[in-house]
Amino acid sequence: MTDPVAQPALRVAGASYRVGDARILTDVSIDVRYGRLLALVGPNGAGKSTLLGMLAGDVEPTAGDVLLHGRPIGAWPPKQRARRRAVLLQSNQLVFPFTAQQVVEMGRAPWIGTEEASGDEDAIAHAIEATDSGHLLPRAFPTLSGGEKARVSLARVLAQRTPIVLLDEPTAALDLRHQEDVLRIARDLARSGAAVVVVLHDLSLAAAYADEVTILDDGCVVAGGIPDDVFTAERVEAVYGVAVRILRDDDTGRPIIVPRRGREGSAAHGGRGTVA
Repeated sequence: MTDPVAQPALRVAGASYRVGDARILTDVSIDVRYGRLLALVGPNGAGKSTLLGMLAGDVEPTAGDVLLHGRPIGAWPPKQRARRRAVLLQSNQLVFPFTAQQVVEMGRAPWIGTEEASGDEDAIAHAIEATDSGHLLPRAFPTLSGGEKARVSLARVLAQRTPIVLLDEPTAALDLRHQEDVLRIARDLARSGAAVVVVLHDLSLAAAYADEVTILDDGCVVAGGIPDDVFTAERVEAVYGVAVRILRDDDTGRPIIVPRRGREGSAAHGGRGTVA
């Protein structure tokens, strides 16, 4: 999936978004690069999903620019855009009772009539295997649990085989094993050359798997960079309003963000420790 273009896959430059008097995003600038996994984190209502919608070309900024390969994303015809980026939304709902198999197959729709269509069968098979969703294929999508829908929907995104992948809270309905599986898939996509953006609420998951993290709060970028630099106890407390410890994973050295609870957590600031 390596892309020879040196410029960012996606660039958000001074973008803002308002709905009436409500300010959702203000003067946001970020670059999304090939070969990197970028995690967007922040409290509820921070503007993460809106920013992901901008990156997908589904939300038009009221100010500023969003560029796909240096060209305004809105200038790309929908089919061409669908061949460049795949999007997993928070809500995985369908009105009609398609089977899970049919939903995964929908990921190949942008390639109908192209040479890439010859790879449909292989792309679908690999996506199903990666998401552990083979046993769900005969079932009607609306009958699946939230976690099962999330896995089938991720399989659709993977089957699309685009060089840019945008995932909005892909782990929200998943158990521990499948949360880890999804982030490993995202990390592997980035290592294979894709540009990957993941919206997450779990800060420790973001710290464990992301190459870069951007923290949003009240529609603004608070910080961006590698997890070690971004996740300080003071910053997390300021953004989330809760005292935390920053521990270290003994195997990876990556940060683990743990709330301070009880009397000690009421006024405490971050310390250091290790976990096995």
